[in-house]
Amino acid sequence: LSPASALPLPGCELTSSTKSYTFKVDEEDDSDHVLALSVVCLTDGAKDECNVVEVVGRNHENQEIAVPVANLRLSCQPLLSLDNFQLQPPVTFRLAAGSGPVHLAGWHQIVHREDDSFEEEDEVPEDELAAIMPAKKQRGKQ
Repeated sequence: LSPASALPLPGCELTSSTKSYTFKVDEEDDSDHVLALSVVCLTDGAKDECNVVEVVGRNHENQEIAVPVANLRLSCQPLLSLDNFQLQPPVTFRLAAGSGPVHLAGWHQIVHREDDSFEEEDEVPEDELAAIMPAKKQRGKQ
């Protein structure tokens, strides 16, 4: 694998007229792609109402699933940090409730494959790994 490159997520804003945004990559691209969501926030013009943002993707059985990731309200929680919540494209962000505008920010990481027969160079043989010892219980007065 060659070094990864990280790109900012293209401007994505969900509103009452644009309720969803789909991020996808070229299906013929054999690179590995990771999309990380950093921040979801209400922007100028938002009303004091619940704005629910869902992430729509596919599960291991290729069924569509929607998971709410943010419930924003101007008066109590106008911004949510998602600490680079990682997703596998294609993924759709949908404004399930509210009228927004809600801005989503994050980054897109691409790892290019140079050779299908690559082997990890930094692997440590199992016999060189230190054994994990159980923690000692602390005895205290109750």
